[in-house]
Amino acid sequence: MGRTRGFDTDAVLATAAGLFARLGYEATSVDDLVRELGVHRGSLYGAFGSKRGLFGAVLDHLATRPELSTDVAKDTVLVALMELAPHDPAVREQAATLIPTVFGADPRAIGARLLTRAEIGPQPGVRP
Repeated sequence: MGRTRGFDTDAVLATAAGLFARLGYEATSVDDLVRELGVHRGSLYGAFGSKRGLFGAVLDHLATRPELSTDVAKDTVLVALMELAPHDPAVREQAATLIPTVFGADPRAIGARLLTRAEIGPQPGVRP
């Protein structure tokens, strides 16, 4: 019989989403995740397999949450699109599925959020 997880998976995924949204995928180290999530490295790998596995679980988690329009959700999807989707078909598919829910029907919202995230500000005629 397997051991019971010593952490709240929903809380870990929400916190990981915030960390990935803030730092980006590549800039987030496993040490950052362990420190921020308050879980042991072995527990993290046991539950998610890898940092990539955790990121995929974060995207799946966002797909099940009603609060998808949050800045964290938007920024996590941006990270997926910019850093992983170009070379990871599974992340590309997850991100594509999230786009309409997170950003709405207007594709310009993605660009507006990207400019806001880069602290360039909203562009005239483009809604955030």
